[in-house]
Amino acid sequence: MKKFQILLFLLFAVPTFSQIKGKVFDAKGESLPSVTILIENSYNNTTSNENGLYEINIKKTGKYNIIFQYLGFKTRIIAVDIDSFPFTLDVKLSEENYILNEVNISSKEDPAKQIIRNAIASKKLNSERTAKYNADFYSRGIFRIKDAPKKIMGQNVGDFDGALDSTRTGILYLSETVSKLKFQKPDKMKETILASKVSGKDNGFSFNNAASVDFDFYENYLPFQINVISPINDNAFNYYKFKIEGSFFNENNQQINKIKVVPRRDTEPVVEGYIYIVEDSWAIYAVDVNLKGYRMQTPAIDNLILKQNYSFNKTDFIWTKNTQSIDFIAGMFGFNVTGRFTYVYSNYEFEPKFTKKTFNAEVLTFEKDSNKKDNIFWNSIRPIPLTDEESTDYIRKDSIQTLRKSKTYLDSIDRKNNKFAFAKILSGYTYKNSYLNKTISYTSPLTTLGFNTVQGYHLSSKLSYIKRNPEDRTNISFASTFNYGFAENRLRIKGDFSSRFNNQKNANISFSMGNDIVQFNDKNPISAIVNTVSTLFFKNNYMKLYDKNFVKMSYSQEVANGFSVFLNAEYSERKPLFNNTDFTILNNDDLYTSNNPLLPNNFEIAALEKHNLIKSKITSRINFGQKYWTRPDGKFNIPNEKYPSLFITYEKGFAGNQNQYNFNYLGSQAIQNFSLGNKGKLGLNLAAGKFFKAQNISFVDYKHFLGNQTRIGQSENYLNVFNLMPYYTNSTNNAFLEMHSEYNDNGYFMNKIPLLNKLKSSLVLGFHNLSIPNKTPYQEFSVGLDNLGWGKFKLFRLDYVRAYQNGFQTDGVFFGLKILNVID
Repeated sequence: MKKFQILLFLLFAVPTFSQIKGKVFDAKGESLPSVTILIENSYNNTTSNENGLYEINIKKTGKYNIIFQYLGFKTRIIAVDIDSFPFTLDVKLSEENYILNEVNISSKEDPAKQIIRNAIASKKLNSERTAKYNADFYSRGIFRIKDAPKKIMGQNVGDFDGALDSTRTGILYLSETVSKLKFQKPDKMKETILASKVSGKDNGFSFNNAASVDFDFYENYLPFQINVISPINDNAFNYYKFKIEGSFFNENNQQINKIKVVPRRDTEPVVEGYIYIVEDSWAIYAVDVNLKGYRMQTPAIDNLILKQNYSFNKTDFIWTKNTQSIDFIAGMFGFNVTGRFTYVYSNYEFEPKFTKKTFNAEVLTFEKDSNKKDNIFWNSIRPIPLTDEESTDYIRKDSIQTLRKSKTYLDSIDRKNNKFAFAKILSGYTYKNSYLNKTISYTSPLTTLGFNTVQGYHLSSKLSYIKRNPEDRTNISFASTFNYGFAENRLRIKGDFSSRFNNQKNANISFSMGNDIVQFNDKNPISAIVNTVSTLFFKNNYMKLYDKNFVKMSYSQEVANGFSVFLNAEYSERKPLFNNTDFTILNNDDLYTSNNPLLPNNFEIAALEKHNLIKSKITSRINFGQKYWTRPDGKFNIPNEKYPSLFITYEKGFAGNQNQYNFNYLGSQAIQNFSLGNKGKLGLNLAAGKFFKAQNISFVDYKHFLGNQTRIGQSENYLNVFNLMPYYTNSTNNAFLEMHSEYNDNGYFMNKIPLLNKLKSSLVLGFHNLSIPNKTPYQEFSVGLDNLGWGKFKLFRLDYVRAYQNGFQTDGVFFGLKILNVID
């Protein structure tokens, strides 16, 4: 049966279109991958695959000059006279002979410096020649894994849907896209994906696209995790040394200079390798550079190799990028992954007449049924032939998918995994119906053990049901949570319902009700795990809690691109709580504070009186300049860092059992992150708000701010938190103005400081201000190091913080443990 499937695949793979095909090899007969092949004086081009095989499509028979271009080898132009298709043309390339001019050799200054100066001076003109075009775009990506571990932290890894063989080796990901591009510098793009193919997924939509790989060496920076400095950056000589390694003449008798690019400092975001510059025009002929993962603050990547090839059109006198490839080696947690992405740009049309409606917020879209194209279509349009490995993977994964999507297979797997054992009561249990995409889960109380001074030790157990629709990525879920506090001797129960029912509009609805124990600040400034450790070992019970019986409903959706609304309404009965235990693991003579955040030393007076209230809130979010991708399974928004995100909130408390609890609140917030080129990034968060008719409202409804007294941070940045401010000392029912700013140099300064540059860390400067009526503003200043750790584990941050309010208040060292985001 398997041989029959392969036979069918090969049968349908027989070309039914016009093509020239063959193999490219060197003098020893070794295959040459990534050779650029193009029809002379056209924009019809392709590249050879990893086995040196190529195909180039033409529409008519006749005479053609075919150019074969490969770095390190002499370019060949072969004249052919084609009278029928397919036409086979195998080509042998010879190694290039580089020459050094005698004057250059004797020069005191390496001539590479002047060539680079000329390239920098001419890059605007060269860039403008290709500033506006239509083009065809093809991409192929493949990830391979070798010797994958069977378990990570005790959890089975699996075989990645059949990707791995018995040696835990195989292709994790194989995908292709074909699209049409419309592009206008500096950043206007419209991409329409005509075809998308993902191995092993008949409904897969590839994320391969042109916008995410637009690496333009004529620009000052290459947009990776951080901005990487181009070898012809305006200030390139501050970051690179250049050495000429020779020159040669191409098929048009143009002199091509091979320049070696050497970083001045190893830790900076720089490349190393070669850039090839055309004499006289100073255009880029090719790029062959590598980038270390630690240089771009992506430690999971060991090395990334970026290659680009350009060709000259004698009719238009334009150098155009025709192929690009990215090879990488990465690894973490025992996974060793290699990969390659190959891109072909062809059929350019320069200076098209774009209308005002050509470019809008939608930068990428998929044609209908783009993921349903058959093999005949792919073989007619794919510019790079598949390797045997890739062809086999498509066949194998399609067979595996057919099997593993069948009800018989899914039911058999579920029967095995759904077996119940007594140990599941202690560890948790999940029941799946994979065919219907339904899951029922039970969370064991033992996995949720925590401690606070109101409940003492407490446990939670959760029963949940979720039904997913993978086609449009929607879902519906129900859950019940049971929480028991031993010192309090009380059980609390709440239920939740939620549904994501429209992924194009990001529409969500939820409903919940029951009894819960919650923090006064509904943003939960103290995590359960940090509070447990802080309380049991240091007797710092910072978490302050009250009891709530409630019914709540929420709804959110994007109304228009960049404009979203969030609505919720809640009826709640709030009741005070008191400490019920003074237990601690360490024999500490210190006393716990009371559960009253306003009177921490008074154990008799509660922070609130029992009351009830209805609250309704509407928040609008505007992401100015937002762009997006449209896929059949949803809309993917792309924030625009040129503009801020603006939030406007109106909240009303009404129907309180006493009129004093009713109030109105109006607030706003603006958040923006600024890229400063290679000098780092600056983040700003500005918020302001005002209560109306709220003189005697419950402390629950005050505006509370994210303070922190634990000296432990969990977030990626500190743009919404005061690191040393007590949690509730500045809460207000009046007005406030809040500001957070943080500058991260992304290594710009740290990489230049001897010894400290060995840390490969980032310098972080922060300023935080809070102003409320009748109080001196609270301010914090901080300096710290981010991206700390060892090897590939950069999970820590260290800050020194000083706080002022009515003069100096306190200072201290603040530890950032980003891993707690995952654990908590």
